[in-house]
Amino acid sequence: MNFALLIPILGVSIPIVAIVAATVNKWLQIKEKQIEALNSETAEKAARYAAQTERLEQRMRVLERIITDKGFEVSQQIEDLRDKPLN
Repeated sequence: MNFALLIPILGVSIPIVAIVAATVNKWLQIKEKQIEALNSETAEKAARYAAQTERLEQRMRVLERIITDKGFEVSQQIEDLRDKPLN
């Protein structure tokens, strides 16, 4: 075996492998940050949708109560609701 040729090949290939490994590592770090940003954005959207759903459910309960309660004047309840802020 010709070991004299193996030493220069290793001398050139080791730095090349190190450069490629560092580049891949940096790319993976960037991808990880992108995924974290996407996850936080998704969590924020989910929280906003949950809050909106809760507000809509509250409004629906009020409307159901207005329709089903017979002891109150419907027009008076509607006027009372107009005076109240939504949230």
